[in-house]
Amino acid sequence: MMDEKPKLARKHSLDMENREKARITGVNDVISFDLENVLLETDYGMMTIHGDDLHVRRLSVEKGEVDVDGRIDAIQYSDVKSYAKKGSSVMSRLFG
Repeated sequence: MMDEKPKLARKHSLDMENREKARITGVNDVISFDLENVLLETDYGMMTIHGDDLHVRRLSVEKGEVDVDGRIDAIQYSDVKSYAKKGSSVMSRLFG
């Protein structure tokens, strides 16, 4: 029987400039996004960006990086298990 290696969490960071631009690393999946909310899955939990006129400007699936522009009012983390996925995610629809 082979021993399974535990999955190591990749580095997760958030760099925000003037509450107008955010670069997030360590993103596993983009669950949903609209002009007021962007929902991301990271190894450290679900991350919700709340604001106005939000746009996902750059998405790198290989690197797990996302850039968001707009007026950022709040960033909230919650447990991954607390979200039941409704339908498919953006990444799985694009690359699945």
